[in-house]
Amino acid sequence: MRFLHTADWHIGKTLNEFSLLEDQQAVFAQIEQIAQREQVDAVVVAGDLYDRSIPSEAAVKELNGMLRRLNLTDHFPVLAISGNHDSATRLSTGADWFARSSFYLNTDLASAFTPVTIKDTQFFLLPFFGIQAVRNYFHDERIKTVNDAMERIVAEMQKAFLADKHHVLVAHFFAAGSQRTADSETLIEVGGLSAVATSLLAPFDYVALGHLHNRNALNEERIKYSGSPLKFSVSEAQQEKGVWLVDTDPFAVQWLPLEPLHDITLLKASFKELMANAKGYPATDFYDIELTDRERIPDVLNKLRTVFPKIVSLHRTHQAQQLALNRQKHRVTESPLDLLADFYSQTLGGKLSPAQYRWAEEALTEATKEEQ
Repeated sequence: MRFLHTADWHIGKTLNEFSLLEDQQAVFAQIEQIAQREQVDAVVVAGDLYDRSIPSEAAVKELNGMLRRLNLTDHFPVLAISGNHDSATRLSTGADWFARSSFYLNTDLASAFTPVTIKDTQFFLLPFFGIQAVRNYFHDERIKTVNDAMERIVAEMQKAFLADKHHVLVAHFFAAGSQRTADSETLIEVGGLSAVATSLLAPFDYVALGHLHNRNALNEERIKYSGSPLKFSVSEAQQEKGVWLVDTDPFAVQWLPLEPLHDITLLKASFKELMANAKGYPATDFYDIELTDRERIPDVLNKLRTVFPKIVSLHRTHQAQQLALNRQKHRVTESPLDLLADFYSQTLGGKLSPAQYRWAEEALTEATKEEQ
């Protein structure tokens, strides 16, 4: 069979308060056209259909229209799961009758072990999960890490494997070897570990992943991130967006790019240069502007917006350099434990607990003794 692998639609997302609904409509139209042109047998959406757990009315209406068009108008089977941005409960409303029209939406762990079979392929739909949900399902408190959880999940799925079928896993998590490359991505932290080892996914013929927005975040032949279909942050400005076209027999994967309605452009120049050359840039694009001027320019943002209306980020080269220099000077005077606490905060987004700080302090003391 042949199917499209896409993910991370994030319907309802804004870019620095600029609505992206028009952009999402345009990129969806391209996805639909690709599905029709390539005559796919199914469309896979690997999580994060919405951008937030309580989406706006406009976002709900938009996503419903997209899914209705693919499934009821174009008659494509659609296989989707909930991601970490979705509310599993809200998204699953109506899921019990969706399957009657070949719309397979899975938002709970228990249903992941019953495959959806289309032509020669069994699809296992694994939504974003928490470690406690896996412990509860298997009644096993020995499951401590995300890899413990995935090992049990995959083993349970294998019990339903049919020898004459191909096996595809649709999931939404952070896989080993992936790199966090965008501000708009949210790193999974489960049980103290953040990454699923790709070796655990070897039983599957293909793994359709969502969660990271860069398709190049993982370099595996049969384990792929589709990435988001749109650029959702300045850090994604240089990424090419698209979808994967997957054939099961013979196995083949093809990348098909998508064109943005409004691109994100990075500009670095002086205020004078930007104003003089503004006609060379589309006024409708989004802009990240880095000013090289040292002097203060009154009301600079509003002045720039007269020619670049959609500025999503404005910063100064020399200000950033000075901040970095000041921070570096400060870091030289910090203790090893302060540096560790700072690194932990930047990496995991939280503070060291008192117990963790005590363990680190004891380890540092022991290491210092050994060094002496």
